Amino acid sequence: MLRLSSTPVVSIAKIRGRPRGIGNEFVLACDMRFDGRQSALFGNPEVGVGLVPGGGALEWLPRLVGRSRALEIVLSGDDFDADIAEPYGWVNRTLDDDALDLFVDTLVRRLASFDHETLAAAKAQVNRFGTPTAAELQSSNDLFFPLLALPGAQARRAKVRDIGYGVRSDFELNFGQYLPSFGRANADHADTQLG
Repeated sequence: MLRLSSTPVVSIAKIRGRPRGIGNEFVLACDMRFDGRQSALFGNPEVGVGLVPGGGALEWLPRLVGRSRALEIVLSGDDFDADIAEPYGWVNRTLDDDALDLFVDTLVRRLASFDHETLAAAKAQVNRFGTPTAAELQSSNDLFFPLLALPGAQARRAKVRDIGYGVRSDFELNFGQYLPSFGRANADHADTQLG
């Protein structure tokens, strides 16, 4: 993800569909993101299955949407549509699906008409203030893998597999809505944790 954001070329994500988890983290690492109003749905559901995002969401989201909104996104594990993503700053711009291709293609042609070295230099300067460091990204990755072994995380992931994760279904299309139905991983201690 860091390599994508630091490469001297401009990366633009044109989003239709449902980038969640590592897919969302991939589009967050792109330099610009444009989505289709009728089809885009974003999320980081990891907390809902007993994990934390390990591919950059914990570093990118606070920079793009602010701390409180990043916490809402990550802690709720819910899905967010395009009309929320744009005012949050998750994406540059939301367009109707039928206007998305023309807009992005026009922008790409415009950028391609400029001097590539100048684009790379400007991007490098902006990156000084807006990209996470390798150490920051690694810290989330280091946190992700030990959580895989926790009993609560294993139990929640088993529920996800049983419902049909990765298979086209209502669950897959509306992942965030299903997470609360899994119940608390450790119900005996949950109330003291939130209090």
